[in-house]
Amino acid sequence: MPDASRPFEALPAMPGVGYKPQHYSQIIADAAPVEWLEIHAENYMGDGGRPLAQLRALSERFAISVHGVGLSIGGEEALDRDHLARLKTLCDWLQPASFSEHLAWSTHDSHFLNDLLPLPYTEATLARVCDHIDQLQEVLGRQMLLENPSSYLVFSESTWDEPAFLDEVARRTGCGLLLDVNNVFVSATNLGFSPQEYIDAFALPRVGEIHLGGHDEDADDHGAPLLIDSHGRAVVDPVWTLLDYTLARSGPRPLLVEWDNDVPDWPVLRDEARRAATALAQVAA
Repeated sequence: MPDASRPFEALPAMPGVGYKPQHYSQIIADAAPVEWLEIHAENYMGDGGRPLAQLRALSERFAISVHGVGLSIGGEEALDRDHLARLKTLCDWLQPASFSEHLAWSTHDSHFLNDLLPLPYTEATLARVCDHIDQLQEVLGRQMLLENPSSYLVFSESTWDEPAFLDEVARRTGCGLLLDVNNVFVSATNLGFSPQEYIDAFALPRVGEIHLGGHDEDADDHGAPLLIDSHGRAVVDPVWTLLDYTLARSGPRPLLVEWDNDVPDWPVLRDEARRAATALAQVAA
């Protein structure tokens, strides 16, 4: 079990952004209103160089959230021990305020798939995910947050709905949850459910971070709307509205703006963070 003295609430309930190296100088010069930064773990598992030097400098000023994208928490195989060891080395020297991963899988046999693939919500999946989270938290010696995925299909064999499945994982393992509001909106549009009802069913007291990001719009073979979680554009107004709905029920939480593809100039990302700060200020008031 994770060390209870190192909980997920260490991040401030303020806006953060996903860190990109091209923004380093501007962040150092004027980061307001950003209070914390997220990095992708796999980009910082090397032994040195400019990336780690810049990260060390940033960690002296900002709380850092480490977000994993390659552990394959939902995969059928055991977690990669070499990957776990490198992740532990990163977390040991960086001492991040938070670590998170996805409810997804990305490995098969010896192959790594560059995607976060969905899972059926069954008892077998639940047991496997919990075993992997227990192992991860024991290795890291800290609590992790588990993120809800964006979905494009429903498995006929699923016996749990997603909010209940995530809540049960958290109950069994002691992990926290990361609520990605854009993922909720994407899944709700693609699968035809109410995003507000999803938020109402979500275990909000377990949420240690809330994420926002952009998505692309497409259509399926029948002409129905199909949203793709691309992290490649600004957050759309309906997602900001869903965020307001969420914060009204959860209260202030650490709030991250993600923009991983077609990354804009710093002022554009900073303006998104300012809008996030406004949303937090409104709910605090």
